[in-house]
Amino acid sequence: MNPVITIRNLSKSYGQKKVLNNIDLDIYKGEIIGYIGPNGAGKSTTVKIMLGLVGEYEGEVRIFGQNIKNGNIEYKKKIGYVPETADVYENLTAREYLTFIGELYGMDYDEANKKAEKLMDLFGIKEVYDARLSSYSKGMKQKALIISSLINDPDILFLDEPLSGIDANSVMVIKEVLAELARCGKTIFYSSHIMEVVEKLSHRIILINNGEIVADGNIEELKTKSMEGSLERIFNQLTGFNEHELIAKEIVATIRGGEPVEGI
Repeated sequence: MNPVITIRNLSKSYGQKKVLNNIDLDIYKGEIIGYIGPNGAGKSTTVKIMLGLVGEYEGEVRIFGQNIKNGNIEYKKKIGYVPETADVYENLTAREYLTFIGELYGMDYDEANKKAEKLMDLFGIKEVYDARLSSYSKGMKQKALIISSLINDPDILFLDEPLSGIDANSVMVIKEVLAELARCGKTIFYSSHIMEVVEKLSHRIILINNGEIVADGNIEELKTKSMEGSLERIFNQLTGFNEHELIAKEIVATIRGGEPVEGI
């Protein structure tokens, strides 16, 4: 099986700081990839390069077999993206926003409108379809963003903290949606700091630290290699962060006016 994403010797620097250092990856159809790492590790840069939002990198990135450096942006019609922080057009209604996004992907208005309205209904927010996005709660805006990433039936879905602000029932629905999309052959690139979700959802977990891949495998393989129990512990071990308990004690001691913390 040919990979849908191929990355070879990908490096990126901002001034003197090297953000990515010779990344190699093959991502396949139907995989849910948990892409994790500390802040500043290079996760968002990797995704933005694949989306064509960041240029001037070294190495090669191929999506659907096409080198994205060649200037052809047709591949973008087959991808969806939910960024960690997004600027939506808050003066627009959801109907206006979602049909606009659909038309950008080449859908006609009626098709985009019909699909958007149905998805708004299934996500439990149809009653605000014609309300301005500025009136939405954080969770409602996040649902609208998720709908905008799905409206074109993408083959690759890039998600960066997609569950932020979403209620528990909708989180369960979205997890099932992602699993079902993977069964339909869609590829999902999922980035989050919520380790429990990444562990349960992902077929394969890629951990990046200081611009380099330090782990790549399913959760059982990572546990075998690291001899740690949970993804959170594996993450801490491989990124070298093991001071969380000490820092927590000092924070609580500071809150309490310097009193020592017992029982932590």
